[in-house]
Amino acid sequence: MNTAFIIGMAGSGKSLLTRSLAQFFQDEEQDTVVLNLDPGALTLPYTADVDIRDRINVADIMDRLGLGPNGALVYAADLMATEIDRLREDLEETKASFALVDTPGQMELFAFRPSGPLLASGLTDGPKAVLYLFDAVFSSDPFNYVSNLFLAAALYTRFQMPQVHALTKIDLLPTEKVDEMVAWSEEPENLEAAVSETLKGERYLLSRDLVATIGESGVFTELIPVSSETGDGIADLAAACTRTLTGGEEILE
Repeated sequence: MNTAFIIGMAGSGKSLLTRSLAQFFQDEEQDTVVLNLDPGALTLPYTADVDIRDRINVADIMDRLGLGPNGALVYAADLMATEIDRLREDLEETKASFALVDTPGQMELFAFRPSGPLLASGLTDGPKAVLYLFDAVFSSDPFNYVSNLFLAAALYTRFQMPQVHALTKIDLLPTEKVDEMVAWSEEPENLEAAVSETLKGERYLLSRDLVATIGESGVFTELIPVSSETGDGIADLAAACTRTLTGGEEILE
């Protein structure tokens, strides 16, 4: 089973993008299963084929252990590691060839807790990739963009998986700003110029050094601009995921 883990900061549009990608793959008649790995989600914009909330309930943890919301989420995130075998069985029962995994809204619960890499390695066999989301509004500032790049690099060290980068919510920005961010992703020199032009002092020095370090790591990946509201770019993103996971045989661009 080919698997894409959809990861991004809170509010970057993970669940909406999961819905859009799942609908696209279904329209293309691909056998796709959607797994919700957010135990704290109150509602979802899609119907999960496999849902961690059927096994781990944050509200129940709060009542049973007397924890607050944050403590219960951390406890639930760690508890997910005990459900790997059952989740794997649920996924295998679907007989799907492709899995979309919607990770917790607070990305640190999946990316930086011990359970995250365990789940990523144990849920499925076959090729895996991280689909990392850059919120277009947040990332339009060069300093924030560099911060997102740093997080993407940190994810690579954690999961050791190829990455696809999506620029989400492009419907909220002018086209020229979206094009500018795509240019930053295409050539590190473009990002370096933006950092030099807009940042001063410690913010400039830190961003400059991070861009240089990340550039050497090979994490720079071309952004694919998308909007879950309008559907723009979803076909391109689906094709990029397919190329990364399977060589692109399943989707015609």
